[in-house]
Amino acid sequence: MIRLDSVSKRHGAQILYVDASMSVFRGEKVGLVGPNGSGKSTIFRMITGREGPDDGQVITDKGVTVGYFSQDVGEMAGRTVVEETIAGAGEVAELGAELKELEAAMADPEQADQLDKILDRFGDVQARFTELDGYALDAKAREILAGLGFTQGRMDEDVGALSGGWKMRVALAQILLMDPDVLLLDEPTNHLDIESILWLEQFLRNFAGGLVLTSHDRELMNRLVTKIVEIDQGTLTTYTGDYDFYEEQRDIAAKQQEAQFARQEAMLAKERAFIDRFKARASHAAQVQSRVKKLEKIDTIEPPKKRTVVEFEFHQPERSGEDVASLANVSKAYGDLVIYEGFDLLIRRLERWCVMGVNGAGKSTLLKLIAGASEPDEGEVRIGASVKMGYFAQHAMETLDPDLTVLETLEREYPKASGGKLRTLLGAFGFPKDDVEKKVAVLSGGEKARVALAKMLYDPPNFLVLDEPTNHLDLQTKEMLMGALKGFEGTLLFVSHDRQFLRALSNRVLELGPDGAHPYGGGYSEYVAQSGREAPGVAVP
Repeated sequence: MIRLDSVSKRHGAQILYVDASMSVFRGEKVGLVGPNGSGKSTIFRMITGREGPDDGQVITDKGVTVGYFSQDVGEMAGRTVVEETIAGAGEVAELGAELKELEAAMADPEQADQLDKILDRFGDVQARFTELDGYALDAKAREILAGLGFTQGRMDEDVGALSGGWKMRVALAQILLMDPDVLLLDEPTNHLDIESILWLEQFLRNFAGGLVLTSHDRELMNRLVTKIVEIDQGTLTTYTGDYDFYEEQRDIAAKQQEAQFARQEAMLAKERAFIDRFKARASHAAQVQSRVKKLEKIDTIEPPKKRTVVEFEFHQPERSGEDVASLANVSKAYGDLVIYEGFDLLIRRLERWCVMGVNGAGKSTLLKLIAGASEPDEGEVRIGASVKMGYFAQHAMETLDPDLTVLETLEREYPKASGGKLRTLLGAFGFPKDDVEKKVAVLSGGEKARVALAKMLYDPPNFLVLDEPTNHLDLQTKEMLMGALKGFEGTLLFVSHDRQFLRALSNRVLELGPDGAHPYGGGYSEYVAQSGREAPGVAVP
């Protein structure tokens, strides 16, 4: 359905692709992977015609409809959530709007002389609208919005009142409702909770068209994609299989290339040594000339590409007391909405609690209560002896000084730390080389979140309270963070929608629901096995 044939593209001095090709066939689910800035989003923009290649062709088969979800959400206001969703659904929405206009025209006495023409057009539009199942559009929109976490009441509220993250969900709902032949989804899970991610996963599994997906959610990629296209230093390489299989095949190919390169280098060194040794001897002139010609004809093997993975070993914190935090008979409400009533919890040293619960269950509220960012209405929250707490929430980004560079932000916090160590840490969090000189003011929300995490973890406290720490981390940074936290000799309390992160780091689960809090012994994997759910209300498929 879609082909990139020998495409080359550059942005300024940066070369994105050279003579690169890929294809998307009907029913294929393709994962697009590559480092930040490698050109994943540019491929989407070329497919949709928003950018053109410098050389080569981007071909979309005739009649193929394409739906593109990106992180750039336009203005949304003046409609309800469900109306906004329907308005963005492409052809079927346009036909629905035209039907309303034609109905008004038929009832307008001033257009009576045009009635036959209006009726003909109405018949054509209605036939196509019916073919696209337009009369079920409202019900479909509500079903998709419910899957993405909207309550029925919220669907009928003004879309302009939503936060940026919830508007992102509306934009995603528009594309899904459009039901195109090909879906292009650029990081669709960034602002979704785990329940919505699981719903989206099932929706995409049942989607009959082609899918091209970028995602930092390894579990989602493994469950969905059947092909991986990797962007790496100007080339596109296709691997058949899921993300884990791609990594295995990529590593095998790299080892084979390394071995072939080493063998060829050894052979070339031997031939060059012979030429250097005998080039001055007339008796060996024919042999020397023969070997020179042989070297000229050899296709040299490229040296293997080195993957730079920056790791950072965090300092181990000082030991805390055995009882790290406790809630005793805590109640908390926001107006008429009761979050907790008579709630008790004890967190002990070295426990790693992940908190599960649907939207509004009180996950972030629990973290705020323990971090002292919110006070209980009744009851008591206690922090134990020798506990040094680090709290990461989305507002942590707002505490950064916009006038400082990324490196200066850490230097101010740790004036005695060596510049080399701080640069290594920032490299591990996605700020290589000169990127550390960027001003905080020009950073994206995701980049600010990474700075805030790095700032907290250079000298980690012994009790980490983390609210969605992986939201803006790419796969490599996320795996670096998981590796570091696995060896962390402190206590963890965290909320995350990333199943890999939950599985790797938790040894306790607290599920919050309408009937109270339910602790589970063991981590996320044990929670799934014991409860039969991957998240509250979502059964294991």
